[in-house]
Amino acid sequence: MSRREVELKRLATWIALPGLVLAGACRQDMHDAPRFDPLEASPMFAQSASARPLVEGTVARGLLVEDELLTTGKVAGTLVDQFPFAITPADLNRGEERFNIYCAPCHGRLGDGQGMVVERGYRRPPSYHDDRMRQAPAGHYFDAMTNGFGVMPDYRAQVPVDDRWRIVAYIRALQLSQYATTSDIPEAELDKLRAATAGAAAGAAPPPGQTPTAGH
Repeated sequence: MSRREVELKRLATWIALPGLVLAGACRQDMHDAPRFDPLEASPMFAQSASARPLVEGTVARGLLVEDELLTTGKVAGTLVDQFPFAITPADLNRGEERFNIYCAPCHGRLGDGQGMVVERGYRRPPSYHDDRMRQAPAGHYFDAMTNGFGVMPDYRAQVPVDDRWRIVAYIRALQLSQYATTSDIPEAELDKLRAATAGAAAGAAPPPGQTPTAGH
């Protein structure tokens, strides 16, 4: 080996040495941080606990119940058939939109339990138009969306509280649509319906003296 090669090798060693020293000094604290697994014994607190108990009265974020009816569908722990706020046409429209997104795949657009996933083998939910479901309080539907019911999962993460109530209102509208009578229609709206029906009948009638023929 020539003197020049020896010098180059020595220079390379001196250049690499600091990097080797730093590499050997690397710590793994970010990967292996000092910690205790849940329920692991520790000398930090009494009775070998590794964590302190929650302060009495502590409520987890997002679980504070300030309005029992609004957030649970119950009053004094009992499901009730009332809404926590007045339902407007805009609320019903929003409820229909949310229903078609989250509920219709199983319950069907009409609420008859014939959604697309049921047609593909998923368990059929009860029809909203069965007597039992029509008599169920509004709080029942809200509670089912909040906590799940049977094989139905909860939708509290996907659907905000107010939207759950709007969906309940739309379910009531669906139920009413299948059993409504003229006595359920406001008189002003009933007059409009009568006028429209009379106009349609007049338009379909043949001119005087003309006999209807097949296909008319």
